[in-house]
Amino acid sequence: MNDKTELPTLPDRLSINPRSKFYAEEILKHDIGIRFNGKERSDVEEYCISEGWIKTAAPKALDRFGQPMLIKSKGTVEAFYR
Repeated sequence: MNDKTELPTLPDRLSINPRSKFYAEEILKHDIGIRFNGKERSDVEEYCISEGWIKTAAPKALDRFGQPMLIKSKGTVEAFYR
């Protein structure tokens, strides 16, 4: 029933924040997994495969707009459909 050929291709860069220009609602409707340095992560806010980084929310820090501050980590990034 879940045919993998119907899924859109994953972009090089994707964000879950609707304010971002890299936000893609049609792709986020599907369950996406991120593997960072060999470990599967579920707390990724934004990723870029070609530049090799992910951004995750800081535990308590907020920016001046009340959004969580993002921590950028570099490494090997793989995106996939679950």
